[in-house]
Amino acid sequence: MTLMQAVQVPAAGADFELVRKEVPAPAKCEVLIKVEACGICRGDAIVKDGRYPHIEYPRVPGHEVVGIIDKIGPETSFWKTGQRVGVGWFGGPCLSSDACKKGEYFRCERPLTTGISHDGGYAEYMVARIETLVAIPDELASADAAPLLCAGNTTFNALRESGARPGDLVAIQGLGGLGHIAVQFSKKFGFTTAVISRSRDKEELADQLGADYFIHSGSTNPAKELKKLGGAAVILSTAPCGQSASDLIDGLGFKGQLVIVQASPDPIPVFTHQLFQGQRSIKGSVGGDKDSAIRFSVRHHVLPIIEIFPLEQAAAAYEKMITSKVHFRSVLRMGP
Repeated sequence: MTLMQAVQVPAAGADFELVRKEVPAPAKCEVLIKVEACGICRGDAIVKDGRYPHIEYPRVPGHEVVGIIDKIGPETSFWKTGQRVGVGWFGGPCLSSDACKKGEYFRCERPLTTGISHDGGYAEYMVARIETLVAIPDELASADAAPLLCAGNTTFNALRESGARPGDLVAIQGLGGLGHIAVQFSKKFGFTTAVISRSRDKEELADQLGADYFIHSGSTNPAKELKKLGGAAVILSTAPCGQSASDLIDGLGFKGQLVIVQASPDPIPVFTHQLFQGQRSIKGSVGGDKDSAIRFSVRHHVLPIIEIFPLEQAAAAYEKMITSKVHFRSVLRMGP
């Protein structure tokens, strides 16, 4: 039996524990990945706090994973040992829903989630389905690539599919783990970019990342400020607060969209006349094409700002993330 180190959650609400456990073996259409880096995301709180029903414990979290294919399971094609790959939130189709039975896996009603449905990347090794893999270019370091598989993927696809055109005003609410990547994508897409933040000390960073405007929500009404600029075609809400998202609706321009990419525990209050006026809308976005997000990031030099921790410090890295004290993404790096 070959053993590995892993950090797991033994039960809902329990503390992380560092354990030694057997290295898993890849089954049909799976690969074994020797993990090099794993980002820590707010979505990992789902496992830590037991926010989804039917999670099987103990569970190893982690859905921003980059590593080297170490072994290949039966009936695995295209992928080879030694390739560097990434795995994100999507853990594969369930294969049992009506859509899956028809072969329409993209319409799966109960998709699996890496680090929730099965063990993820807070470990030296993990198993992944081949349909979830994305190739990682040589130009991208593993620790930099990891957050792009979730935070980058989410913001990239939300902006790309928003309908905004070059020159349109796009506002990014929040300059944290998601927002600092979203600002970079927004500028590379050619959007006029405004950052909305309650932290005045983030104005310099917003400028460094290329933002055209900085709106301090602690001293001004951000919706009114956006209207002065002509109204936003898109407001990307990365802050996990329903009321703060609601406060931005009146800052949308004609047919403007409020796009939610961060789950909030509280509802978003909205009056119907706010949507009727200017034909505004609210929608959610949870990511999409990882390969395009990665390739675009490499070509246009979009990189996350990260703090690196060894696997043994996963609990501390998670605490810095969940309390918003990390600058700006926590990443576990395996080995030296």
